[in-house]
Amino acid sequence: MVGYLRVSTDKQADSGAGIETQRCSIERECERRGWILAEVVTDNGHSGKSLDRPGLNEARSALAAGGYDGLVCAKLDRLSRSVKDFCELVEEARRQGWAMSVLDCQVDTSTPVGEMVANVLASFAQFERRMISQRTKDALAVKRAQGIRLGRPPTASSRAEEIVAEMAAKGATMEATAARLTAEGLPAPRGGARWYPSTVYRMALRLGVRKP
Repeated sequence: MVGYLRVSTDKQADSGAGIETQRCSIERECERRGWILAEVVTDNGHSGKSLDRPGLNEARSALAAGGYDGLVCAKLDRLSRSVKDFCELVEEARRQGWAMSVLDCQVDTSTPVGEMVANVLASFAQFERRMISQRTKDALAVKRAQGIRLGRPPTASSRAEEIVAEMAAKGATMEATAARLTAEGLPAPRGGARWYPSTVYRMALRLGVRKP
């Protein structure tokens, strides 16, 4: 097994108290289970908000390569503060064929009960993602029903607006105006290099130089 330790601040890392407590818990469990603790990796002063940490990356690479049979960690919040990220690790372990043991929440994918706990957590994570997605869709639907325009509002330079107004006053077509704006190298409202008649039409409406 490879043990994983983490403290989130440099002060905690310097004191060593948090690290040593985690290490002792892992060593006791490995001795109780008859596991060989081949190596211990540590992330000092790294947040648990992301899985992208030097020590954890090292352990995951070794596990993927078959260097260890499993990962053991004393506390869930030392491994991850995100249910989604934790479930990603559980799935990674299942897919690559290594065990994961988190002592404080009884997740141990090497046992049927521990695997069941991991699956329950994964189900809750999926439920949470779907609820967030549904709430977002409902909120957007309400805004659309209220006539609120969604997305980034289009912007254009004052020079482009001047040309659109000038060409409209001359009675020029949308096609001719778009060709001139493109020829002058002015960026379109959403950053494109080419202007289209439909874009010119919408801007003319906004500027009030053309009626619908």
